[in-house]
Amino acid sequence: MRTRTVAKGAGRTGRLSRAAPKIVYSAQGSLSDIDSDVEDRQRGGVQSIGRAFSILEEVARNRDGIGLADLSKRVGLHNSTTFHLVKTMVSLGYVRQTKDSKRYRIGRPLFALAASSLDEIEMVSLATPVLEDLSHDTGESGHFAVRMGDAIIVIARTAGPGAFQLADRVGVVRPAHCTALGKVILAALLPAQLDRFLERTELKVFTPKTITDRQTLRREIDEVRHTGIAFDDGEFDPEVRCIAMPVYDFTGQVMGALGISAPVWRVSIQALQGRGRTLKAAATRLSAEFGAPKGVAESAAG
Repeated sequence: MRTRTVAKGAGRTGRLSRAAPKIVYSAQGSLSDIDSDVEDRQRGGVQSIGRAFSILEEVARNRDGIGLADLSKRVGLHNSTTFHLVKTMVSLGYVRQTKDSKRYRIGRPLFALAASSLDEIEMVSLATPVLEDLSHDTGESGHFAVRMGDAIIVIARTAGPGAFQLADRVGVVRPAHCTALGKVILAALLPAQLDRFLERTELKVFTPKTITDRQTLRREIDEVRHTGIAFDDGEFDPEVRCIAMPVYDFTGQVMGALGISAPVWRVSIQALQGRGRTLKAAATRLSAEFGAPKGVAESAAG
């Protein structure tokens, strides 16, 4: 059998020799050393990946950006090591560097990657265990909703252990202006976004308690934004009262609302307020499941 090997000097001429190959043993090592070298390189690769993720996590924790010196100090690496790793991430777009301050911030591809992985099925799978515990602890129906245009859609729900429970289905679309879940979503809008919502949306009457005056609703939303908690006192269904709080995602922004509802003849607004601490704990827990920065949900819903 003929084997083609690179002849001496082939690196310069590109010509090949037909001489039989030889295994050359180094005077300083053996084949076992080669295995050790491979293992060392593998360990080095794992170490580099670990360092890269440490850098990403630290950059993500600093929403105003972070400089190279501070970043190196916090991840425990030499400036040159941090620089080479973060330079690669900048070239890939997962980290960006502001031109004026030279601070590093999370890049848009990372947001897109996270957003694309968090589809409705995954949101339901994360929300359902939290809702089950919430319903068990409060004895009431639990709901998790997200924005859908100018309305909200309930994508997960659970029933409490009591004999009398509100019948509502997953996938139902509800107005934002007269539901506790919807008010939480509206409170997360920027002022200009809320202005446009109020301009284009009909504040339809559902019950005698439905808020239809735009200035009154604006004050209500301001209060929700300030307190981190919203109520629906029979505004959508005259027989139902609700309480809701915001749920945050990995960017620290409101991505949904978590709430409980109960019949008006059984639960007063004061009773719902008394369950606020339990609801807050559930909203904080679900926010953590969605990757919210530590402390965001606690401070916002406090």
